[in-house]
Amino acid sequence: MLGVFVMTGCATIVGDDSQLVQINSNPAGAAFEIKDDSGRVVAQGKTPQGVTLAKSDGSYFGKKSYQIMFTKEGVQPVTLPIKASANGWYIGGNIVFGGLIGWLAVDPFNGGMYTLKPKEINPTLASVQ
Repeated sequence: MLGVFVMTGCATIVGDDSQLVQINSNPAGAAFEIKDDSGRVVAQGKTPQGVTLAKSDGSYFGKKSYQIMFTKEGVQPVTLPIKASANGWYIGGNIVFGGLIGWLAVDPFNGGMYTLKPKEINPTLASVQ
């Protein structure tokens, strides 16, 4: 068991490589489309809905970012960002468990070191004038 901890980073032990993001809107029933940083559509649907998104592209420090566009008849389209940032398990947890191996070798390849923000999106969509 000790070998497992020595060969992994803390964020990799406790974190997942994907995260559920809750997509809401006011008014509800807006269509949404999520594009990744390469412009590829990775999810779409109608609010409210939960969507599971990858936090990393699998490359070294390859955190993901997304753009989510909301559309609905009679309202202005809205585009908002979803961004990954390092979480507390990566920053503080490696002091206790992973050390340099976790900081520089294991966690940077795994999405477990990131948290997507915001975790819940709920824009108010303005009516078209």
